[in-house]
Amino acid sequence: MRCGCAQKVSLCTGDIIQLKNQDGGSAVVLAAFDGSGRNALASLGLGHIAMIPEMPEGVDVREMLAWIRSNGGAPSEVSHGALFDRNTAPGEEITLAVSAECDLWVIVPFRSNMIASGGGGTCIIERVRSGKGIPELPDPIGEIRDEFRVGRATAHAYEVQKGDYVQVIDVEGRQCSDFMAMRSGALEKGMERYIDSAVTRTMVGGAYPGPGLYDKFFDQDMQPLLEVVQDTVGRHDTFALACTARGYEDRGFPGHVNCSDNISNVYDSYGVQRRSAWPAINFFFNSWILPTDNRIQIDEAWSRPGDFVALKALTDLVCVSTACPDDIDPINGWNPTDIHVRIYRPDKPLRYAVAHRPFAESEPIMTRESAFHARTSGLTSGFAPARDVWLPAHYDATGVIGEYWACRNDVTIQDMSSLRKFDVMGPDAEKLLQLCLTRDVSKLAVHRGHYALMLSDTGSVIDDGTLFRLAPDLFRWCCGSDGSGRQLRDIAEQNGLKVWVKAMWSSLPNLAVQGPNSRELLRRIVFTHPSNPSIDTMKWFGCTIARLHDRNGPAFMLTRSGFTGDLGYEIFCDVGSAVQIWDAVMKAGEDLGIVAMGGRALELLRVEAGLMVAGAEFTPGVDAFEAGLGFAVNMKKEGFIGREALDRNQEAPRNVLVGLAFESTECPSHGDPIYQGQHQVGAVTSAVRSPMLGHAIALARIAIEHSELNTKLEVGRLDGQIKRLPAEVCEQPFFDPKRERARA
Repeated sequence: MRCGCAQKVSLCTGDIIQLKNQDGGSAVVLAAFDGSGRNALASLGLGHIAMIPEMPEGVDVREMLAWIRSNGGAPSEVSHGALFDRNTAPGEEITLAVSAECDLWVIVPFRSNMIASGGGGTCIIERVRSGKGIPELPDPIGEIRDEFRVGRATAHAYEVQKGDYVQVIDVEGRQCSDFMAMRSGALEKGMERYIDSAVTRTMVGGAYPGPGLYDKFFDQDMQPLLEVVQDTVGRHDTFALACTARGYEDRGFPGHVNCSDNISNVYDSYGVQRRSAWPAINFFFNSWILPTDNRIQIDEAWSRPGDFVALKALTDLVCVSTACPDDIDPINGWNPTDIHVRIYRPDKPLRYAVAHRPFAESEPIMTRESAFHARTSGLTSGFAPARDVWLPAHYDATGVIGEYWACRNDVTIQDMSSLRKFDVMGPDAEKLLQLCLTRDVSKLAVHRGHYALMLSDTGSVIDDGTLFRLAPDLFRWCCGSDGSGRQLRDIAEQNGLKVWVKAMWSSLPNLAVQGPNSRELLRRIVFTHPSNPSIDTMKWFGCTIARLHDRNGPAFMLTRSGFTGDLGYEIFCDVGSAVQIWDAVMKAGEDLGIVAMGGRALELLRVEAGLMVAGAEFTPGVDAFEAGLGFAVNMKKEGFIGREALDRNQEAPRNVLVGLAFESTECPSHGDPIYQGQHQVGAVTSAVRSPMLGHAIALARIAIEHSELNTKLEVGRLDGQIKRLPAEVCEQPFFDPKRERARA
């Protein structure tokens, strides 16, 4: 679990729980309760540990406090025990035996002084159940009205009422479950109205199949039946058929039990017509279509034991869930198992969340509201998942274009809390970063930063970000990927370096304040100690530790950086100060034209500014120079990972990143092929319709032979031949090519 969070673990007698301080130097606080709400730390053998009198600061404990109150407790009477401290070594573990049933809350505090002094960290929680071989179900997510097990190779029909929540749980992992729902009111009138694939795809504008679920599912009358609320897997096939008798017969297995017949059997009592083939939402079914092939591919499911999907019934329904019997191909891991279904009362609304797994082996992290949500949610309902947080895509009052022009002409504020932050600290911190980054870290002064890359040994980009030096042996790496932290830890361990790499996670939320009026706005609210750089002396990529209004205000890290190509700054604060800082920025910017900005406007701005992102300009197998990021590589520096590969690739580069200017406003898509005559010479990586230039622009990776300025090319649409968009190779950045506004 992450720094700044509290997580509940339900324990039974005989369980074993192991707590691992992954990054070291992080305090971990425990609170345990028995069935009567009394202190139960003694049930873990921790009756002797040091107690702290108050709730730790810098922790999002809203869920914990709500749980304590709902269980009849008083938050002011909770006893907290401190387990680790700042001297704990990385990887140190404590194993506890549970002597009596209890609920344990694990808390990893974030202290406000970590903004300047560094800190953070991660606690890994592992629980081993006392009953071996008994599948462990996830904790209930609400008040259960009913629950039942769908045995392997069977189906179960059940009724849900409007507002109920249905949770479909994969008990042992890698087990598919077909789902169908009929509208009860229509059935009573003798009409069958059920989830319709064509209507749903049309209503939500989605293609088939997709690695994930639509947010709503509709029937033939275009009436919404269900809404997806939570999903811990993220990869399902939405509308393949449930398996059929014909499908098994054609593969040599006549008489094989199948989901379509099972659905018909359990729907019989409701008078539903039998079908040889039932359409369904195929939960936990892993399918995809390759870009070069129109055939549906399948493999083992992504789901793990306890993974689930939760849906909200938008009307009264008769539902069916199956446990797929397929044992002749990999979709159920060759071994069909059970499905568990829970139905929850609608009294307690469930929060919307999807799973974010930083790595394949990671436990799912469910998306949460950022620390600024109390303010952003009052301005928009248009949120999108950004790693493990919900961030605004746009704001209702202004819209994407209004937000764009506010940034170019005035000033904007944007929640950027999905940015990853790692503190790298200790006597070998600089040595580690010299190995891992493409810039010369030894030349970085305190209160200065620079943009850099982290490469693999093949020269491809693992991550990009900005490194700030807060003290001689303390750096803060602000980046886009959790892979940065893993790479830093792996290289430190391989080289025996004395260094801590500590993940800050969402405990250090951040705002971007961007646009030509950003400096004037911040002058009004930023206080800096004379020993730190001021807002007026801080140059591009500088940083300082500041306070809001005066020396007694909340502390935050202020950097002169951003992702818009314009003059701008970023604020990194603790969770407890987030709303206060948002309010202060908005108030100070009232007469400067401040507007809240979302992710869609940022996409326009960053493409105009020629700024690259993962998954578009740099992907696995694309080296730093092919990604257009050669400016961030210091080839005079020896010994950084990936340098030898770049040396080889520089001798004979095949592709380069260029800008394309189009004649019209019609915008190509990511991946569209680029042609010189009949031959493909490249592909579009990012494209937008530029409000400032009045036509479409794109970043594109093309063969070096066709990369000269003013080269005429065409982007292929449809099949690449029938329709072409004329374009010309041009300089990029498209906006402010000398970065004069950002440096101003």
